[in-house]
Amino acid sequence: MTINERIKVLRNEMKQSVIDAYIIPSGDPHQSEYVADHFKDREWISGFNGSAGTVVVFHDHAGMWTDSRYFIQAEAQFKDSEFELHKIIDRANPGMIEFIAERLPSGSVVGCNGNVFALAEIKDVSNTLNKSGIKLVTDKNLTGKLWETRPTLPKNIVSDHSPEYAGKTRLEKMEEVRETMKKLNVEEYLIPALDCIAWVLNLRGNDIDFNPVFYSFGIMREHDFLLFVDKEKISYDLKVELDESGVVIRDYEEIYEYLKDSGKSVFVDPSFCNYNLYSSISGKITEGEDLINNIKTIKNPVEIENLKQAHIQDGVSLVKFYIWLENELKNRPVSEFEAAEKIAHFRSIHQEYKSESFEPIVGFKENGAIIHYSPTSENSSMIEGDGMLLVDSGGQYLNGTTDITRTTYFGVPSEEEKSNYTAVLKGHLAVKDLKFPAGIIGFQIDVLARQFLWANGVSFYHGTGHGVGFYLNVHEGPQGITNFLAPRAKVAIKAGMLTSNEPGYYKEGEYGIRIENLILAVEAFETGHGKFLTHEDITMFPYEKKLIDFKALTQFDVMLINGYHQKVYDSLSAFLNEEEKSWLEEKCRKI
Repeated sequence: MTINERIKVLRNEMKQSVIDAYIIPSGDPHQSEYVADHFKDREWISGFNGSAGTVVVFHDHAGMWTDSRYFIQAEAQFKDSEFELHKIIDRANPGMIEFIAERLPSGSVVGCNGNVFALAEIKDVSNTLNKSGIKLVTDKNLTGKLWETRPTLPKNIVSDHSPEYAGKTRLEKMEEVRETMKKLNVEEYLIPALDCIAWVLNLRGNDIDFNPVFYSFGIMREHDFLLFVDKEKISYDLKVELDESGVVIRDYEEIYEYLKDSGKSVFVDPSFCNYNLYSSISGKITEGEDLINNIKTIKNPVEIENLKQAHIQDGVSLVKFYIWLENELKNRPVSEFEAAEKIAHFRSIHQEYKSESFEPIVGFKENGAIIHYSPTSENSSMIEGDGMLLVDSGGQYLNGTTDITRTTYFGVPSEEEKSNYTAVLKGHLAVKDLKFPAGIIGFQIDVLARQFLWANGVSFYHGTGHGVGFYLNVHEGPQGITNFLAPRAKVAIKAGMLTSNEPGYYKEGEYGIRIENLILAVEAFETGHGKFLTHEDITMFPYEKKLIDFKALTQFDVMLINGYHQKVYDSLSAFLNEEEKSWLEEKCRKI
C-alpha cells in the first residue's frame, strides 16, 4: 500500500473503534530511542524513518511532530503523501497535544497503544486532553491489526561483556543497586530500559541496529534478578554463568502476569515504564528516577581507561579514512555512501570493533545542512569539486563507544564559511575549557556553545551535547548539554560523566558545519567556594585549520587548539605508518 492508502485503512479502523484521533510514537515497550524493525509502526504508517517523531492521524488530517534535526528530511519524505510536518522548535512545549485539543470538540476520543507509551507521557497527554473534555484510551493497538507484514521480534544471541572492559562484575553492580533499593525500602525494582539491563548484567546484544542491547525486562530483588527474555537468545554456557550470579531466566512476555501476581512493593521510573506495564503492578509502587541510569552514567576508572584507548583506535581509523578520501578524490568522485562504508571498514580493522554506533552522517555541500542526513546506496550525492563535507560517525568497541563529527573543506572556503566554522569552533572550545562549580546542570552552559554564532546573527536548534554509554547506546542520559529552549536534563554534571560537545551551524541548501568531541567531566580544583569541575577531550582527531579565521582567534584560543592538536599527534602517531604520521603532523602543526 501507498502511505495514503495506509492512512485510509487506519481511518476505517478508527471509525470502527469510535476514535477521533490516533497517536503513534517512535518508541517500543522499553522507551528506546532506536527500535527494532518490529516496532517501527510510525515509519510504517508515515514513511518517515528518522529516529524521533510522533504521528497523529485524524479523520481529516495526518500530521507528524519532530524537531529541527529532521525538518528537511521529513518534508522530503512527506512529498507524495497526505502527511504534514509540524515543526517542534521548543522541545519542552512541542504543541502536539494542544493541537489535538484545539482541533477536536469536547466529547471526542483519542486512542493510543499504552504498550509503547511511557506512564509519564500518558499522564501528561491525558491531563491536557481532559481539560478540553477529550478522553484518552490506551488499549488501541490499531496498527498492530493493519500491518500484516510486520517483522518478527529479533532472536539474536546475547553475549557476555567481560569485567576486563566493564570494570566491575555483574554481582558487584547488582549489589551497588541493591544498596539503593534498601534505602528506598522497596522489595523489587522494575527495569524496562534495555541499556540499564545490559549494563547491570554485563551483557550485550544485537537486537537494535547500532545499539548493543537485547529485548528484555528485568526485576531486581533482594537475592536474585529476574530476566524476562526470549530463552533462545541465552546459550547454555551463559545461562550457567547467570545462574551462578542469581539471574533467573523467564520468558519475555511473562513480565505482565508476574507483576499482576507478585504483590511486592516495586520501584519504577515513570519515564521508562510503559503504561501497560505500570498498570499490571499489583503491589505498592514507589516512583522516582531510574536507579541504574544514575549509576552507569559515572564511568569507573577501568571504563575511562578503556574509553581512552577506544578513542585512540577511532582516531587512527579516521586518519586512514581521510587520507584514503583525499587520495581518491584526486582521481575520481566518491559517493557519500561509499565514504560512509569506508569509515566502517577502517574501524573494523581493530580487534575490539563490533559495529558503528549509529547510522553515519556523510553530507557534502547542501546535504551537510540536513542535520541527520544519512546517504544510502540509492540516494547519495557525489563528493567532487570544491565544498564543505560534514562527517558524523561513531563506533561500538568492546572497550567503549565513540561519536565524532568533523567538518572539512575541499578547495578554498569563502570568508562566510570560515567565519561560521570559527564561531562553531570557538563555542566548542568554550564548553570544553569551562571551569564550573559542582552542581551545574548541562543547559546552564549550553549558551557558551552559541555565543559566537549569536554574535554573527545565526544559531542552531539542537542540543549541544548528550550523554554517551560504555559500549552501549550512543545517546544516554540522564545528563546532557541540552538546548536552552528545552532544559530537560536536570541532572548535575559529575566527574566521570561522558558527554558530547557538538555545536553546529546549518545553511539550508548550501552547507552544514558541526564539530563534535566526547568530553569527560573531571575534577579541576577545590577552593573556599567548593569543588570545581572541567572537561577533558577524549576524542582524538584534528580540527580543519583550512576553515579557521585566524583573525577571530584570541591567544587563548590558539593555545587551546595547539594544545589539543599536540595531544592528538602524541596519542595517534605511534600507531601510524610514516605516510600517515606525516599527514597527521601537518594537520596538527601549530598555528
